Amino acid sequence: MPDVRLASPQGKWILLTTILGSSMAMLDSTVVNVALPRIGEDLDTDLAALQWTVNAYMLTLAGLILLGGSLGDRYGRRRIFVIGVVWFAVASLLCGLAPNAGVLIAARALQGIGGALLTPGSLALIQASFHPDDRGRAVGLWSGFGGIGAAVGPFLGGWLVDGPGWRWVFLLNVPLALLCAPIAVRHVPESGDGTKHGRFDVLGAALGALSLALVTYALIEAGEASPVVALTAVAGVAAGVAFVVVEKRRPDPMMPLDIFASRQFTAVNLVTVCVYAALGGFFFLAVIQLQVVSGYSALGAGTALLPTTLLMLLLSARSGALADRIGPRIPLTVGPLLCAAGMLLMLRVGPDASYFADVLPAVLVLGLGLVTLVAPLTATVLASVDVSRAGLASGINNAAARAAGLVAVAALPVLTGMGQEAYRSPGAFDEAFDQAMALCAAVLVAGAVLAFATVRRLPPDCTRPECRTHGGVVAPPLEGARSRRRL
Repeated sequence: MPDVRLASPQGKWILLTTILGSSMAMLDSTVVNVALPRIGEDLDTDLAALQWTVNAYMLTLAGLILLGGSLGDRYGRRRIFVIGVVWFAVASLLCGLAPNAGVLIAARALQGIGGALLTPGSLALIQASFHPDDRGRAVGLWSGFGGIGAAVGPFLGGWLVDGPGWRWVFLLNVPLALLCAPIAVRHVPESGDGTKHGRFDVLGAALGALSLALVTYALIEAGEASPVVALTAVAGVAAGVAFVVVEKRRPDPMMPLDIFASRQFTAVNLVTVCVYAALGGFFFLAVIQLQVVSGYSALGAGTALLPTTLLMLLLSARSGALADRIGPRIPLTVGPLLCAAGMLLMLRVGPDASYFADVLPAVLVLGLGLVTLVAPLTATVLASVDVSRAGLASGINNAAARAAGLVAVAALPVLTGMGQEAYRSPGAFDEAFDQAMALCAAVLVAGAVLAFATVRRLPPDCTRPECRTHGGVVAPPLEGARSRRRL
């Protein structure tokens, strides 16, 4: 039984290294958006390259996060966590030194692999190391500090972009990793699951990532209307079908399809896709809108969105408690509708937009929507499956959210007619941004209707702090891999 106490020196070191590791990956999911206009200007690249700068990271992270968790279970969570931290740092260094967009995109894909190795292990290390009496408080501190990191991220990213330059958004990860990895090696006990056996579902992971990559490429390049793009789209769909077939036939699949026999689990994951697709599109485009159209600095744009995360940190626990009393159906219906209203309020954000009159109301309403839905969404996902599959269910939900954001970032510019040079033209970008916000709002309304029609009350199963104190806006919180099905 784990016996490390939180008050001990070792307990504090474990908490520090897991917070540092998870914060690195969480920051890179959001802070890079703030730097996009400056990256495009400095590397003289088009909108497609900026989309890939975001999507290359999300692609490998979403495609491999389930595999990363099972690697930790099999070969040791500390070992895989440290490998992920070092891998992430090396990839971040390559991003910071990238001479052109091609190298930056490739390095971002490598970053996502590192993130897939370290993200599942961060929480799992806490749950595998601390004494049961201290575990809840340790997870609460980990989640709270991670949320603070998410809140500070866009502000810090804006300050770096306006100050030493956008490359430091990536280079900052290197000293963090140099601190994190040695602490983990020295102070974190190794843990794993000795019952794990059988082969890894490498084929399933490869097919899933390949399908996402091909579909993303086809969406980003759809404006070309070439045979290559059409063939890529068909190949992406075919890879997706092959993924389903492989997962159905393998004895130990990465994503057992029988988990979707729970109608509640399937429904809530569809709601997740709607919510995080809209959020992915919003956070990709909003910081560009604020800088290119409204004339904000990178620091101003990053700071402008800060209230959303702060509201989540301050009010998520109360929202989760309310959902326990009234059930998840109403929060999962009202939350997306509030988010939709927030995005429609963003239609007021144009040239010379006032922060307090135009931006802040939209950000506050959006934040209240996220507060309303995130904790109940995670709770409902975990309650809809057997407790022995909580880690798997959470991993699938997290991957679905990231994949939804990935597709949204690829699709919205095509759907709104946003040309490859639109981000250099305030007028053209403003017009496309308005259409994008309307589309995002429509997707959120669809999610609300779906939740109202399908979600039913289940016994509450998410009293754990990682579900209630969460500051990330690109994916739901991950449940630890304490009881993950073998892969």
